Amino acid sequence: MLDRVFNPEGKSLTPMRGFKYSSWSPLGCDANGRCLLAALTMDNRLTIHANLNRLQWVQLVDLTELYGERLLEASYRLCKADTPCGELGDFPEFQRRHSMQAPVRMEWSGICTTQQVKHNNECRDVGSVLLAVLFENGNIAIWQFQLPFLGKESITSCNTIESGIGSPSVLSWWEYEHNNRKMSGLIVGSAYGPVKIIPVNLKAVKGYFTLRQPVVLWQEMDQLPVHSIKCIPLYHPYQKCSCSLVVAARGPYVFWCLLLISKAGLNVHNSHVTGLHSLPIVSMTADKQNGTVYTCSSDGKVRQLIPIFTDVALKFEHQLIKLSEVFGCVRTHGIAVSPCGAYLAVITTEGMANGLHPVNKNYQVQFVTLKTFEEAAAQLLESSVQNLFRQVDLTDLVRWKILKDKHIPQFLQEALDKKIESCGSTYFWRFKLFLLRILYQSMQKAPSEVTWRPSHEDAKILISDSPGMGSTEDDQEEGTSKQASKQSLGDTGKGVDIDDPAEDSLHQSSDTGGREPMVEKLLEIQAQIEAVEMHLTREHMKRVLGEVYLHTWITENTSIPTRGVCDFLMSDDGYDDRTARVLIGHILKKMNKQTFPEHCSLCKEILPFTDRKQAVCSNGHIWLRCFLTYQSCQSLVYRRCLLHDSIARHPTPEDPEWIKRLLQGPCTFCDSPVF
Repeated sequence: MLDRVFNPEGKSLTPMRGFKYSSWSPLGCDANGRCLLAALTMDNRLTIHANLNRLQWVQLVDLTELYGERLLEASYRLCKADTPCGELGDFPEFQRRHSMQAPVRMEWSGICTTQQVKHNNECRDVGSVLLAVLFENGNIAIWQFQLPFLGKESITSCNTIESGIGSPSVLSWWEYEHNNRKMSGLIVGSAYGPVKIIPVNLKAVKGYFTLRQPVVLWQEMDQLPVHSIKCIPLYHPYQKCSCSLVVAARGPYVFWCLLLISKAGLNVHNSHVTGLHSLPIVSMTADKQNGTVYTCSSDGKVRQLIPIFTDVALKFEHQLIKLSEVFGCVRTHGIAVSPCGAYLAVITTEGMANGLHPVNKNYQVQFVTLKTFEEAAAQLLESSVQNLFRQVDLTDLVRWKILKDKHIPQFLQEALDKKIESCGSTYFWRFKLFLLRILYQSMQKAPSEVTWRPSHEDAKILISDSPGMGSTEDDQEEGTSKQASKQSLGDTGKGVDIDDPAEDSLHQSSDTGGREPMVEKLLEIQAQIEAVEMHLTREHMKRVLGEVYLHTWITENTSIPTRGVCDFLMSDDGYDDRTARVLIGHILKKMNKQTFPEHCSLCKEILPFTDRKQAVCSNGHIWLRCFLTYQSCQSLVYRRCLLHDSIARHPTPEDPEWIKRLLQGPCTFCDSPVF
């Protein structure tokens, strides 16, 4: 009767608020190509949320409610052969139903491909993602979602498997790739100590295989609870093949297991790393780029474990990161490493002072840099991802360095120019644009006032100031009161850092000679930025024209201003691209001297294509252009890039599939998603 989850009407105790656990999906799962968030509240309710609009989170589905409906339809039995359930008034039956509906952990799998059969018997590949939910009784519910996940209608299936683990505490996906064959399973840890991999049969998933039977990684019931599990894919330099490293925090120790598939079968090597912490490990994270593992205990000590391969298995080199040298005496509650390993985020509270605990706890998220600027720049240049948005932690280190030094290092500029000359990928052009924009920002004078703080000055214009109007006594009183308020503001600001006009003029007279080269430098950087933006625009225009040529018989069938884009590409005499000329020649031949111009929706006049950013008709109506399709956005609602680089229109039901596919792309300047 006191259970606040199953008896909220009793009101014997206050409702439980807060979250037990949360899990982020991989990138590319929601409608904007970003992550979904699975959240488990203190009252055992599992929900999925998405960031559909900027800074606005929306609940898409309540999985606890859906799973409860499935159990009710099946009479709370996993299979028909199970014995019929008893009455809910029977306490053991109540406990059984409670444990089979109370989630402990949930984890997302990687994005996989499934085949969907259309009405005309044609198969098409559809992206999907799996969410595994571990319950108190050891059962695991595996939800399959079709991407992009929009809500209840995107749920493909839900299957429940039995793990056989008593008192389960933690869950993690095991994904292993060997000879282009992907294997998957679920790693389950127990509060009593055992760890094992459960096979997961992924039906209709291309290229995925699973284990034939469960694999026990650790079977001793040593009462060391498994707190956290991480699975890291690595390459074995001696065996010349890929392998999988599983690490688990068990008390103050780190349990590791190396899984390797050879001709003899699945090889398992396991051991423990001891002597790391004097207190139990409260949090563990791993950098999947290089396999480095980080652990922390509540006394403010963080350990870095670097795996080193041997002929047979591996060993760990570990070193201590003392947060007390950086943040003072603190207690740590959790750590996480950024996606590319540039930062370590640490949740801290105040430590003991003079042997006494603090009265109040102030939780803070601290950031520790794990890479130098040179390492971050080299990783960005050699990246296989080639997406700035997915490497935002590395670009943040580069941004900080350029803002501090007010110049781009010579080695980075030369290496980037070589990359552009050798391969010419648009990724390096976007990286160059990013560097130039940060350099331009570092050269600008910092604003004297805080930009986010609202201004309290009255911006109204006095009627007496307007020509042809007489002044009244009220107006004069209002003007004198304004002058007095401004004067008092100036008097109070003398002790504060506010720009003084006299001091400013003195500064201007002394720095006139040094300011002219600065203005010239800013104009030079601005010209370089415009040149790089124009190059990226032309490359995307070529891609759009290629889609038009491939998917239309005559360009009358498309709403894309094809003739305008062709004329815009050929308008610059200095632009000589043979690929573009050949493509435009084929398209113009297909158009057969037709123009198919866009028309203004207000006055029906022709919208000429003279600017890539906007379209202006002869009557002065201005429409912004979509940067993905170069169509004019003649509606009141449109989308915008995350960094506000450019805007894009919403797809319409009458758009063909290839235009909808173009509209799903990221920003052509910064790789950011579009909202």
